[in-house]
Amino acid sequence: MARLYHFMLCPFSRRIRLALGEYGVDAELIEERPWSLTRALLKLNPSGALPVFIDDDRVTVAGIEAVSEYLEETRAGTGGAATLLGATPVERAEVRRLVAWFDVTFHRDVSRNVIVENIERRFAAPEHGGGAPNMQAVRNSLSHIRGHLDYIGRLVEERRWLAGDRLSHADLAAAAHLSCLDYLGDVPWSASDGAKGWYARIKSHPCFRPLLADQIRGMPPPRSYADLEF
Repeated sequence: MARLYHFMLCPFSRRIRLALGEYGVDAELIEERPWSLTRALLKLNPSGALPVFIDDDRVTVAGIEAVSEYLEETRAGTGGAATLLGATPVERAEVRRLVAWFDVTFHRDVSRNVIVENIERRFAAPEHGGGAPNMQAVRNSLSHIRGHLDYIGRLVEERRWLAGDRLSHADLAAAAHLSCLDYLGDVPWSASDGAKGWYARIKSHPCFRPLLADQIRGMPPPRSYADLEF
């Protein structure tokens, strides 16, 4: 069986978990903690970046871009989704543009600081950067989220999914980042009916169920996190 080294509230790991579900691929999940990476993970990927995917034939692929492209090339149309990157050059360009929007811009503006301050600092040892979270940094990051929700809302006014008529990595990337923040209760869904409606649709997909069952010991999510009618 394939294996995926991941962290429950790493948005990049979550996107690959969602993609595996859409492609219909079973994989053993091996939990890593970003603040205390194992030697096994560092041997596979010296940078320590998650996720790392090990295929059935022991091929090792590391990093979100490499893993997502590898799965598209090896798993698309083999029993699950026909494609998550788009069927034409124009579609693929738009999917990649939006993936970059969430994995780069949204991560920089919002999710990175919220996750680092609220989760990694809480559990890391002091010598690894642990301690009291910088709540001003968290508030500054969350002040940007409404603009991103508005953008999602504008996209789905004209399209069925973020990049077009079919579910794609663009939706998975956006949902992965937002679901991490939703686990912490930090997404103001009332700010955008369009974004909320889109998230409700993707949240009801079978691929999302394992994410809704995630639980970090000592830090349970709010009840609305797993509620499909949030």
